[in-house]
Amino acid sequence: MQARELDEEIPAGERGANLFEEYLDNIERLVSTIRTKQKEKIVEAAEIIVDSTLSGGALYIFGAGHSSMMASELAFRAGGFALANPIYYEGLMLNARPIHKTVLAERLESVGELIMEGINLSCVDTLLVASVSGRNAAPLEVAMIGKKMGAKLIALTSLEYSRSISSRHISGKRLFELEPDLILDLCCPLGDATIDLEGFEQKIGPVSTISGHIILNSVIVEVVEMLIREKIDPLPVYMSANLDQGKHFNDRVMEAYRSRINYL
Repeated sequence: MQARELDEEIPAGERGANLFEEYLDNIERLVSTIRTKQKEKIVEAAEIIVDSTLSGGALYIFGAGHSSMMASELAFRAGGFALANPIYYEGLMLNARPIHKTVLAERLESVGELIMEGINLSCVDTLLVASVSGRNAAPLEVAMIGKKMGAKLIALTSLEYSRSISSRHISGKRLFELEPDLILDLCCPLGDATIDLEGFEQKIGPVSTISGHIILNSVIVEVVEMLIREKIDPLPVYMSANLDQGKHFNDRVMEAYRSRINYL
């Protein structure tokens, strides 16, 4: 059976036996959409990152709130890319207390200057900025500053969501309007959540984190495959530290790329 789009309404009689099954159906359709609509973009993103790697640069990732998990997913990851540098900022991650201050902090004008203080990007680096809505100051300003520094810019955002709302930034722009070198579409709906509940205004079953992690790990798989063709030794890839040979393997990687890994 052909997969439905995420925004296509499912007749009540076709809903799963419970909401859990309906949510998994939504995830399956999301993965199918990513496979068909983002394949070329995923390869293009990998090519940008490989160019950075071969030129002596690295990958930097930023996101605020739940989008900060995009940076965490790629950082210091078993089977992951060693040159994926997370950009973290206190008050914009989910460990902030009270947690709702992250919502306020990411809307502050000029917050990007604080976030990017000490982050020295150049024309050989790639900056990936993740924001589902693409409307708030923090991701917009990080992207703007990164571009000004000369880095290649990849935007990870939901085009459907972002096109349906206005910017909260003084520029009046949303992330996808900053002319990034590439846009990766999360393919998630307005508001992120996917399941309607009768008699309840707010949908449930958000999908953006799952979508983002699938897309980003797909990009890294492509990156590593391309680097293997270049006969890079050692490959900037980590092994699980819980394998007996993990420490020795990772020590060699970290030593080879120490100058390009900013979290050591």
